[in-house]
Formats: sequence, C-alpha cells, structure tokens
Amino acid sequence: MPKGSTQTRKDNIAKENAVVTIEDMNYDECVRLAAKEAAETEHGIIVQAGVGSLSGAVIGYFANRFKENPPVMVVVEAGAADCLYRSAEKAAGSRVDVTGDMLTIMAGLACGEANTVSWDILRNHASAFVSCPDWVSANGTRIYGAPLPGDERVISGESGSVPMGLLHAVMTNPEYRDLKEALKLDGHSQVLLISSEGDTDPDRYRESVWEGLCGTDREPFADI
Repeated sequence: MPKGSTQTRKDNIAKENAVVTIEDMNYDECVRLAAKEAAETEHGIIVQAGVGSLSGAVIGYFANRFKENPPVMVVVEAGAADCLYRSAEKAAGSRVDVTGDMLTIMAGLACGEANTVSWDILRNHASAFVSCPDWVSANGTRIYGAPLPGDERVISGESGSVPMGLLHAVMTNPEYRDLKEALKLDGHSQVLLISSEGDTDPDRYRESVWEGLCGTDREPFADI
C-alpha cells in the first residue's frame, strides 16, 4: 500500500489473509513494485484497475447508450492526484502524470497515472473535469451522513463522497455559478452520483463527520 495509507485500512486487508505492507512510495510506484514482484514469482498474478477505469466504463456506457442526446458527464478527482484534469487542461490529447506523495484524504483516488484506455474515452466524451481539494470530499461525507428529511442516509468514505461535495458546492455557492450553468444544473435537474467507497476506515469517517475534518479549508476547486 502507498505512503499515507491508514493502519485501519491495512488491518482490514490483512483480515483477508493477505500479507500487507505500507511502502514509502506513492500509489503508482506501488503498482510497479507489485508488478515486478509478480513477474518474479511463479504463477504470480496481480490485477490492477488504473485511475479512470471506473469513470471510463460509466461514461463510455452512457456515451454509447445515448449517442444522440448524451447526459452531461463530469469526472471528479482529488486535487492532489488530478492527472485527468491536467491532461484535459493541456488539451493536446496526451496524458499528464502526477508524481510525488499525492497526499489526500481521498486515498482511493491518490493515483497519478491515467488508465490509457479510459483516457481516450474520457477526453472524447466527458463534459467537464473537476479537481477538488479535500474539503469537498469531507463535506460530501457529512452531507451523505446527515441528509435532508426524507432522504436515506448513505455511509460513504472519502473517495466516494467527492461527487456529492462537488454538487453541493456548485448548487449553493455563487462562486461556482459559471460551472453550474455550464453543467446545466438547476432545481429540476436529475443527477446520478456514484459513491465508490463505504466506511473502509471508521476512524477517518468519524474525523470527517464528528470532528469536521477539512471543514474550514475552503480552497476553491478547478474545473475545465
């Protein structure tokens, strides 16, 4: 597991009878290390889904299913590992990697090298790419956990909460009015949010919900 992984997540994986280590390297370097060890091990197999694989699958489906009238489709990333956003910003069609520690509470999104197959899908069909600081995700976790009357409570981890946090910010903060209009959002919009993570780290979840983790850090997010 990469630098910054929590002990709780390590322990949960170890409960599945795995040998787990937290390495002094980022996610992408860990993938290369695992691939190297697999190549040197007889019958060793490692299957890894690179960053953008889930969004590529979802957006690819909707782009194909509704060819004549596709929905507005938005890719949301952790600001510390926003390789897809940076690639889209470059506008040359080539991928831009993010290196370094990529420290973020969205540990499941701390991946700096885009999935090559998915990038072709995303750059041709995504409506927008948004790079979000940690407070967006933390606020999304709190909103999911304490919804409006009549809505069901959703227990969502940090990596799964960032779409909700983004939607709330866009709909309630005048600072993001231009993005709201670009995404054609209003009070009648029907929005599908995908949370890819539950409460995989109870300690971190309580920090977000009980202690207001990242609650006062309102660094603006970037979109393109």
